[in-house]
Amino acid sequence: MVLKSIDGGMLKEMYLSGCALLNQNREAVDALNVFPVPDGDTGTNMSQTMNAAVKELNSRPFSSVSDVASAAARGALRGARGNSGVILSQILRGIASALEGHDDMDAALLVKALRAGAQTAYKAVMKPKEGTILTVARVIAEEVESRFTGKEDIIEIFTIAVKSGDAILKRTPDMLPVLKQAGVVDSGGKGLMVIYSGFLSALTGSPVESLAEAPSAPLPGDFVDDHESLEEITFGYCTEFIVSHPRPDIKNADVTRLRKRLERIGDCVLVISDLSVVKVHVHTNDPGKALQMALELGELDSIKIDNMLEEHRERVAKQAAAQAAIKNEEKEYGIIAVALGDGFSEIFKGLNIDKIVDGGQTMNPSIDEIKQAIDSTNAKNVFVLPNNTNIILAAQQAAGLTDRNVMVLPTKSVPMGISAAIAFSPDATPEENLSEMNAAAERVHTASITYAVRDTVFDGREIHANDIMGMVDNRIRVLGSDVHDVALEVVDGMVTDESSVITVYYGSDIAEDKGAELVSELEAKYPDCEVDLQKGGQPLYYYLISVE
Repeated sequence: MVLKSIDGGMLKEMYLSGCALLNQNREAVDALNVFPVPDGDTGTNMSQTMNAAVKELNSRPFSSVSDVASAAARGALRGARGNSGVILSQILRGIASALEGHDDMDAALLVKALRAGAQTAYKAVMKPKEGTILTVARVIAEEVESRFTGKEDIIEIFTIAVKSGDAILKRTPDMLPVLKQAGVVDSGGKGLMVIYSGFLSALTGSPVESLAEAPSAPLPGDFVDDHESLEEITFGYCTEFIVSHPRPDIKNADVTRLRKRLERIGDCVLVISDLSVVKVHVHTNDPGKALQMALELGELDSIKIDNMLEEHRERVAKQAAAQAAIKNEEKEYGIIAVALGDGFSEIFKGLNIDKIVDGGQTMNPSIDEIKQAIDSTNAKNVFVLPNNTNIILAAQQAAGLTDRNVMVLPTKSVPMGISAAIAFSPDATPEENLSEMNAAAERVHTASITYAVRDTVFDGREIHANDIMGMVDNRIRVLGSDVHDVALEVVDGMVTDESSVITVYYGSDIAEDKGAELVSELEAKYPDCEVDLQKGGQPLYYYLISVE
């Protein structure tokens, strides 16, 4: 099979295929996270980022490779989660920049696009580390460039890309000792290769399809149609329904046929089925025809038809009123904090934080969620406290998408964020506040107590599943079998002659009286330190303990 060039339709098929294959392999990619903690999320973050790209691609028809790539990059950027998701969004952004203004893509342009993707991703990371997804993207680009003679077609070039990517992925443990010790390849690099393998499958005529619901995909009743202008609404009626009692002889081919028929009379088509129920969403100017088509599969239920033109007019009016109110009430400072756990939320509310974005370990907020929080904060100067190493990059990207003066503090834990928030002064200048808040955060060392999810070797330590781990500033310091004992030993390694405050935040799996017992022992052991107990409410982590 020879493929000299592809159009926008084929490029879209590649993105859909790559996304579907990643959704299928999400848990396998998650399992490659180096830390054996219960919140490994690289696969999930990359999957949700790709799902956001696909959602944008399905929002309306695109014909050129330029339009398809731009839409995918736009969706990925808005939905990017975690460091891996942000880097993936930047790869897609670079590809889009190379394809800008082109209707079709040939092999030479593909080589250029892969190079641009790698370069853009590297620029987005302040201190790029080799042995990661960045390395995989770069080596792929270098390999296809060096082997391109001008005679190869699209399939040949992408075959080279996948083979070279798989080869360098296998070598990532040699570049990062932590990977070698854990006996895994880089999880972000693996995620990228899954996506690129899906791309190649589409190019060779075997696109990956999945009828299973993607992790972040909406269900009928949960769809949000966000049209910016009336001109974007080609089809006026958002039509949703369920085929609740399908015919006994219904097959996957029947569902696929319905989806293709709906695409002829509308857009934003989603047809999800496990053959026991079929959920349908479509934008169309003829809802009756859509219902008639679906009736061929069985009985209809939960029918909802909305006039999007009218909804849009109402939304625009509300947005205009809200924006006017924001401008009228704009204040000097605002603070946004990312936190997970009802206790931490209450603590931040008590510190007069303007917006709390739900997220942290196990649930990284997207760039768009952080941007929305920034935009809805009616302040000239906005401080953002990511409170997690895997959220800092997303927060920095969100800051670049807004007109406000946004300052992202590199807080790596919630206790660091709390200290930074306490240091804020409404009477200081933005520069003074940034300096004082950073200094306060840097004085905090954070221990986290959790459990191992698998057997592995890390930092020369042999770790077994269900071991209790005590980590300080994200490095494993103590291993044991008892949560209480591990917590005591971890703190013992943190306290110095200059330490003055110990704060214990207990999680959702720890009773308050157990936390009080730990605090009592710490008070007796460290009489010169003020020891405090607070409810964090965080999942999966028994304790977060700060020493400053």
